[in-house]
Amino acid sequence: MILPTSRPGQAQRGTVWAIIPLAAVTALVVVPVIAVVIAGLNAQSLSEFTDSTTWRIVAYTAFQALVSTALSIGLAMPAAYALYRLSMPGRRTLLAVLTLPFILPTVVVGLAFRELLPFPGTTAAIVIAHVFFNVGLAVRVIGSLWGHLDPRMREVASTLGLTPIHAFVRVTLPPLTPAILSAAILIFLFTFTSFGVVLILGDPSLPTIEVAIYTAAVQRLDLSEAAALALLQFAFVASAVLVMTRLQHRLSVRQQLGDASPPPHASSAGERLAIGWTYILAVAVAIPLTALVGRSLRVGDGWGVTWYQRAFVPEEATTRAVSAAESIALSLQYAATATAMALALGALACVGILAARQHGAWLDAALALPLGVSAVTIGFGLLLVSLRGPIDMRGWWVLVPLGQAMVALPIVVRVVLPLLRSMDPRLRHVAATLGAPPVRAWWATEGALVLRAFAVAAALAAAVALGEFGATAFLVRLDTPTVPVQIVRLLGRPGEANTGVAAALSVMLLLMTILIVGAAERLRPRRSGGW
Repeated sequence: MILPTSRPGQAQRGTVWAIIPLAAVTALVVVPVIAVVIAGLNAQSLSEFTDSTTWRIVAYTAFQALVSTALSIGLAMPAAYALYRLSMPGRRTLLAVLTLPFILPTVVVGLAFRELLPFPGTTAAIVIAHVFFNVGLAVRVIGSLWGHLDPRMREVASTLGLTPIHAFVRVTLPPLTPAILSAAILIFLFTFTSFGVVLILGDPSLPTIEVAIYTAAVQRLDLSEAAALALLQFAFVASAVLVMTRLQHRLSVRQQLGDASPPPHASSAGERLAIGWTYILAVAVAIPLTALVGRSLRVGDGWGVTWYQRAFVPEEATTRAVSAAESIALSLQYAATATAMALALGALACVGILAARQHGAWLDAALALPLGVSAVTIGFGLLLVSLRGPIDMRGWWVLVPLGQAMVALPIVVRVVLPLLRSMDPRLRHVAATLGAPPVRAWWATEGALVLRAFAVAAALAAAVALGEFGATAFLVRLDTPTVPVQIVRLLGRPGEANTGVAAALSVMLLLMTILIVGAAERLRPRRSGGW
């Protein structure tokens, strides 16, 4: 992927590169949302805006999202400093462990905490699960900028007599603020539109907007309420996405390509505490996952692999009794197809955003909409478009990976775009003037890093597609569920066996995700910015 260089008129041609991804987001995100709104937009749905219950749901959703965001940022700051500013053993392993929850399917996280916490069905349980889910994201986003700040500035502040706290507030915090705000908005988006965690851990009498949309549209078939909630959610997330992309642009300007100087060893008590906190955080992340593995092996009062055996050889003779082998194979097929789609669209999107220059922020915001739009709304909207549109797409195999690709597309852009922005095309021109052929000049200056960045994006997109549940639940056939859909189906039935088989499937999904995240971490370009 050889990047275009800046030329007159290039900004106007930027949208040409982004036409296909913009069309895909329009067709698979915007149109389904409009379909849901039109289907329920009537006098009754308008009355929902004045209903106190609607605003109670909105207020509760915003409250739990704000609390989750604040705690995630606060817990992540010491770990971001230790991992990106200090030398510590096992840095890459710790980063992979902390990142793993963010990539995990939400249904796996919800089930893990349902088995671990003594108080499921409470706001505290939801907040704890959300912090577990997002603290690694905060570490990545904040640390990727923190690692590039010039340490000499803080040394100068120390020589001027500033205490470490004053030096942090006056010297480090101002340039770090865009990264903190960017991470906060991302986490707010994910917790504001959280579905699987709230569905499994939340109180049915106190739903968030996402769960309320699902309940209204699927269980009560109340399109009026679903449409009103979808409109409110879309207004919230559209504003947050626009702010996020502007902050991301500010963040990328400060990044520099290449390895920084070797980080120093801890020299103060505060730095040693930051390193210790990072290890504690990694252990805390591992505890719920360990509890989930234990639940999958607990059979009555003993231990065994009964639930794994039953997962592969179901005892029921119904259409819902699908073997784990079939669900895993189908999930992998969907994820591979969705990843290929997301990479192709993401490459075009990145080139378009870079070519558009000052207008790229608007393109970036439009292509980032799937980050915040309800996956439940997208899935339900696609179903409505299929039912009422000119083409009946029900049963189309490709519809599921298309929906998953829309969820993964912003992840691809967020991984690759900061690296591409930080590259200086003049290096390629210098290599060309020294006699290197175009392909060799590109490979020597940009190619290896670009390919590694896309490999990371592919791994993360595959993990996201593998665990996607909200949209997939509407699009898969009853007799061919993906692994997350099958897990939720099992959790909806009573009995120890159903919970045990759900835990076994969750562990299998967890292991696949660990392999993917581990590969991505090994491929990730060092200090290249991004996630």
